[in-house]
Formats: sequence, C-alpha cells, structure tokens
Amino acid sequence: MIRIGPAGWSYPDWSGIVYPVRSRFDPLEYLSHFFDTIEINNTFYRPPAPETSQKWIQRVEHNPRFRFTLKLWQNFTHLSGELNEAEVATFREGILPLQESGTLGVLLVQFPWSFKNTDEGRARLVHILETFAQFPLAVEFRHRSWNQTEIWNLLHHFQVGVCNIDQPVIGQSLRPEAHVTSAIGYLRCHGRNYRNWFREGAGRDARYDYLYSDEEIEEQAGLVRKIAEKAKDVYAIYNNHFRGQAVVNAIQLRRKLEEGFVPIPGPLAETYPELKSQAQ
Repeated sequence: MIRIGPAGWSYPDWSGIVYPVRSRFDPLEYLSHFFDTIEINNTFYRPPAPETSQKWIQRVEHNPRFRFTLKLWQNFTHLSGELNEAEVATFREGILPLQESGTLGVLLVQFPWSFKNTDEGRARLVHILETFAQFPLAVEFRHRSWNQTEIWNLLHHFQVGVCNIDQPVIGQSLRPEAHVTSAIGYLRCHGRNYRNWFREGAGRDARYDYLYSDEEIEEQAGLVRKIAEKAKDVYAIYNNHFRGQAVVNAIQLRRKLEEGFVPIPGPLAETYPELKSQAQ
C-alpha cells in the first residue's frame, strides 16, 4: 500500500487555491477525499488531547484506507536532558485513540540538522525508540553523519522505519535515498529552496516555497518504487506547503504511480494549469 499526501492541512493561504472559499468548511475532511494519508504537524508543537485525536478520526472515517502520520513532540527530539515522564504519558494518552482505531500509520520521530551521530546522540535515539516502542515508528535524520550501515541496522533491530528526505543538500545534509529498515517505508519531501533553507530570518513559508518539476517528481517516483519493493506500507509526504504546492506535487506523484483517474481539488487547476495538461 502506497499512501501519498501533504504535511498538514491548516494553511490560510490554501483558501481559494486548494480549498473552496466557504464560511463553514472542514479542510481535513475535504482532503481525505483526495488522499489516503496526511501528516499531522501540530503534534510537533504540543501534545494533542485524546478528544482532539478522536475528532480527527471521525473526520476521515468515510475513507477506510486513510492513515495518519503524526510527528512526535519537539520536546522529546529537539531539547536536551532526560525525557519528562509526565510529558511522555500525556503524549501517549493523546495519540492512543488513533492507534486503537487503526488510523495511526506512523509516529514520525524528526530530529533537527543539529542532531548528529555521536555517543550522546545514539543514546538519546535508543531511549526515544524504547520509550515509544508501542507505536509504529519512523525516524527522520537530517544530518549526513547518520547515514551509516550501523544506524540502519539499529533501526532494523528495533523494527523502526527510516524517513528518507528530499531537502536542499547543503554541507552535511542528507541526500534523498530509498532506505528501508522495517515494514514502514517513508519519503518526506521538503522542497529544494536552497536560497532560504538555512537563511537567518527566513520564515516557514519562505523555506518551504518550492514546486517540484515533473523531472524531480519522476525521480521521487523512482525512490518510492524502490522503497515499495521492501516495505509493506509506504508513505510519501510533501511538506512544501506554500500556496498549496504540496498538494500539487502529491497529485503529480499519484499520477506517476497509480493507474486510472486521479481527482484534483476544485480550485487547484486554476492556479496550477499544468495539472490540467497532465490530467489522466
């Protein structure tokens, strides 16, 4: 099963581009008619309440193929020191409804570029994997020091997937590859905005303002095919969200990999006419 979708759904600039302009509108429910997965990003900033997770489940229940990917709270991945047991318990409780309902596909453990393959880094990695072992996990590294056979073997030992990333390759950044270390395969595409990726003062929209070309989408389709040869469940997520570009590229990737008609959210083809010319 290959599931393709965007990272997040709550972007004001998507109104009139991805979403119809309406006074009462549910963007998550709307997107789940077009995609079988969406990555939940707001759990990176705070743990969800169980009631919130239950509402997410209800909003996508019309699509039995749908699975969420969900980012681990940054307090566990981006801060030093011991993991706070109370915070761990709160986060587990918050996402448990997703696991129990079968709609949690992956809990994504995303580390920053500054997180390097050192003794301390490996110890923290193992501690996090053991702490959240009850959930289906994938790990996203951004620094090239982690690209080692011993690390992939470690993830395989824990039956944890690796999140392959497409990002601007600057210095010791990781290049896009097709590693598979568990039944979960993952490709996460951030765009290739070299100008703003590490620029001081660049905001979120500036960093992720990038539309992949057809040739680049073809490269990513090749990676997904390689990942799918070894993984049982594959997730391809686009995080280049500015002006709905993640949705455009997710649809284009679906067209590369799937047979048959791939629907387009109504307003999108007006902003991106290339979708009309590529329609199946």
